[in-house]
Amino acid sequence: MNETLSDTSHLYLQLASHYQGAIESGSLTPGDRMPSVRNLTRLHKVSLSTALQACHYLEDKGWLEARPRSGYFVRRPRRIGLQPSSEPDLAVDAAQYLGIHERVSEFIARCELHPLKINFAQAFGSPDAYPGEALKNAATRALRNKPEVLVSPVPSHGEPGFRSVLARRALDSGMRLTADEIVVTHGCTEAVNLALRAVTQPGDTIAVESPCYFGLLQIVQSLGLRSIEIPTSPQTGMSIEALELALQTQPSIRAVVVIPNFQNPLGSVMPDAHKERLVALCAQHQLALIEDDTYGPLSNDDQPLRALKSWDREGGVIHCASLHKTLAPGMRLGWLSGGRWHARIKMLKFAQSRPNDAFAQLAVSEFMASSAYDRHIARLRKVMRERRERTAEAIATHFPEGTRLSVPQGGMLLWVQLPPLRSSRVVFDTALREGIRVAPGWIFSNSNRYDNYLRINCGIRFSAEVDAAIERLAQIVESQLA
Repeated sequence: MNETLSDTSHLYLQLASHYQGAIESGSLTPGDRMPSVRNLTRLHKVSLSTALQACHYLEDKGWLEARPRSGYFVRRPRRIGLQPSSEPDLAVDAAQYLGIHERVSEFIARCELHPLKINFAQAFGSPDAYPGEALKNAATRALRNKPEVLVSPVPSHGEPGFRSVLARRALDSGMRLTADEIVVTHGCTEAVNLALRAVTQPGDTIAVESPCYFGLLQIVQSLGLRSIEIPTSPQTGMSIEALELALQTQPSIRAVVVIPNFQNPLGSVMPDAHKERLVALCAQHQLALIEDDTYGPLSNDDQPLRALKSWDREGGVIHCASLHKTLAPGMRLGWLSGGRWHARIKMLKFAQSRPNDAFAQLAVSEFMASSAYDRHIARLRKVMRERRERTAEAIATHFPEGTRLSVPQGGMLLWVQLPPLRSSRVVFDTALREGIRVAPGWIFSNSNRYDNYLRINCGIRFSAEVDAAIERLAQIVESQLA
């Protein structure tokens, strides 16, 4: 039963909450007939007036629709009526050096100037999505069992027990790794940074997705590299055909960086056939293939998504991952397996930042080694699915005609394509002054091609305040042509 509604003293709200919960959980699906008003009175021992009020409430909230002489039916979600995001033009731009630092710096500086009410710009869940109490208890036990951890030298490349747990969990994604093939890092950002340092020199060109996570573009620029943006589909990820064309016209490409599972910001998942083809293509051209698999565990299905590394037979794939999105945003624990560059990566890690602290690794390794971790991931998938669908439904309800959205089958991000002639820069600036923070499309590329997109985080708990903020964003989008 919906928590907010079940706390109220109004009986009709409690009844409405019961059926809203059944719809959200999938027990009642779009098109299903609701029990008749008279059956509701009999089943729940309420008055006819209470049953009618509950149905009217659910109808007003968009969960039910009344059909003449037929009763109430579960409503088909509005988001299903949205057109999917546009597929990309397969043209490849020339490699570029500059631009993103200034854009991201401007974005961050503006965000810090205004009080925050709702943050749609982040890319992780709200604290209630994670097992805070269980992790606290695990940390307490770790300190009790090994009190010297805080005053002892940190093991090189990561705490052995933690690396062993990561290697066992990697089996779920089709990888066969040993603990010695894993280096623990300060999140996935450091992992990708180390990978690029290992395989490139300043001035080299690398291929990235377009649109691309702005943090990667910042790394590229800070290392003095050139990036060539490869068109990326909101359905199937990086275009292999466009990459093949780029390799013909830009033979100097040294590495490819991709997020194959729930790409940031698109949310796309690369089909297994495409993953296998990409690994083979990079092996053929002797390219380093760097995969960021931070979001992989967040699929709707219990069946884990395969990592690119699972097809790697020559050590050409550097697998990078993090627990930042899936378990503990406050711990900044990431890791990588470097393939044939592993020895160089270990040296770079030592030279660049030294090992991570062991205390967090000890606490997390105990939790991840237990069935409690599996239960957490199962719950997190369910929570993220519900929040993603409710956020998408709110966008479909409030945003103007012409809005496009492809709702991914996992992850926690929505890439919203605005109607023509609407600017994400205007939305960002106007909303920010009202305490609503969004990630505008112009920070996801060195070009200007994504100004009519917004990335919206749906990992935060959906509420009336969140719905109102989405409605306000929609009003700002609508007003641009007024």
